Amino acid sequence: MTSTPSAPTAAQTLVAGLVSNGVNHFFTLPGVQNDHFHDALHGALDKIRVIHTRHEQGAAYMALGSAMATGQPAPFCVVPGPGVLNAGAALCTGWAVGAPMLCITGNLPSPAIGKNWGILHEIADQTGLLSGLTKWSARITSPATAAALTEEAFVQLRTGRPRPVALEAPLDVWPARGEPAPLPPSAAPPPLDDAAITRAADWLSNAVCPAIIVGGGAQHCAVEIQALAERLQAPVISYRLGRGILDSRHPLALDAYEGHLLWPQVDVVIVIGSRAQVAMQVWGSDANLRVIHVEIDPEEMARIRTPDLAIEADAARVLPALLAAIPRFTRPAADFSALRAQSQTENAHLAPQRAWLSAIRAALPDNGIAVFDITQLGHASRVLWPVYQPRTFLDSGFQGTLGWAFPTALGAQVARPDAPVIAITGDGGFGFTLNELATAAQFRIPLVTIVMNDNAYGNVQRTQVEDFGNRTLCTDLQNPDFAKLADAFGVAYARARTPAELGGTVRAALAKRAPAIIEVPVGPMPSPWKTLRFKRMRG
Repeated sequence: MTSTPSAPTAAQTLVAGLVSNGVNHFFTLPGVQNDHFHDALHGALDKIRVIHTRHEQGAAYMALGSAMATGQPAPFCVVPGPGVLNAGAALCTGWAVGAPMLCITGNLPSPAIGKNWGILHEIADQTGLLSGLTKWSARITSPATAAALTEEAFVQLRTGRPRPVALEAPLDVWPARGEPAPLPPSAAPPPLDDAAITRAADWLSNAVCPAIIVGGGAQHCAVEIQALAERLQAPVISYRLGRGILDSRHPLALDAYEGHLLWPQVDVVIVIGSRAQVAMQVWGSDANLRVIHVEIDPEEMARIRTPDLAIEADAARVLPALLAAIPRFTRPAADFSALRAQSQTENAHLAPQRAWLSAIRAALPDNGIAVFDITQLGHASRVLWPVYQPRTFLDSGFQGTLGWAFPTALGAQVARPDAPVIAITGDGGFGFTLNELATAAQFRIPLVTIVMNDNAYGNVQRTQVEDFGNRTLCTDLQNPDFAKLADAFGVAYARARTPAELGGTVRAALAKRAPAIIEVPVGPMPSPWKTLRFKRMRG
């Protein structure tokens, strides 16, 4: 490549694009194919806080947590080959939850790509691999293309359905110099379908029992959704990614179990930024249910059930127009107290989980962020954990990624220094990434991590006991002494044995604003699947 001494390198151009797009923190694990990129990143340390981890999965999960907690693009960098593969679990989780993550990686020298020469970190078709984990990926082939591709990456992150994207650059391209090509003009979004919005307003206004289902694609529309719910006196039903869009204390907020109990009565439902997979596929639908679907991703419209009315657009554009089209009539105030009482009765078997969760929730401020792993409390939290603000309940969605909570919560805490963050994990899941205690200590990330320790992969072991005649296999765990582990990493440690003790311990740990582990010795807990394996209610 022709070198122009005064021109920026491809790496410098990409870093300049990060800065111009508002990036102020960055997660990485360096390596030889990305040396020139990290040198360029060093030149922006006055603008970007760079945090390096002890494993590539840690860097990717931290970017995931940052993206989920803020809704803003979150970049990370790993080496090609094994580094990309190590980041894969976080990327596929980001795909499941709609997280705007930017994976930056290197590649072999340009002449070696695709030749199978056995060069360091070579894997077959890394570009194809990344395309299967992201909504968009590209290779920077020259310094001239670096600016346009970086800008396109951020366009992809901020338009359409948020999902991970990836940029890769061969080792010889990073240091190559050249003037960036002009950026293409940005495209305007298509106009709204006014007729569809008018029709939706008519259906909702005349419904006997309207309902609203929200998902992760509606997290940025909390104000409008509350206004719509109150105007219609319609409940807002949320599960996993939609939790907190309407404050759980609001009289119109229903969790998934309460929504499930109401479902047979609903005659018009508006689904906003959600697949509504549980409702459409499990609870069921019939000819007496009209479904309005507001969704920015056209592929989701008919994935499970073709809606009666599809509105393809960002909910943030649709909802103001829908509110303007719905008359300001007065409906009788809806009362769902009987549903809540029925849910309490039918889920009384989850009293142990409820006690632990209630103690933690009482200790966490309203704006506190909780990241739940796939653990005894994590499953139950989907219906038992009250959520008061958007983006404060982080769940791995349909991917169900064991071991994700601790490093993801680290990233959420970096991105939201104004909010306390806790990770709730088990001893099994914590073991996946406990090495990142070093990252928490080195960068003084004040995350409080609660480790529910039953010395087992508890959920699997309970299934083996209950469904397979007590034939347990591969579920008993030999754990470290967590007190000594915390001390070795320079992290605070405490133990709590009762819910009341845990609540006070969490408060004390949060007040110190320093990384901490709280170990909670527990035994087997009741199965949540009586609650979460919903029955078919219609059709």
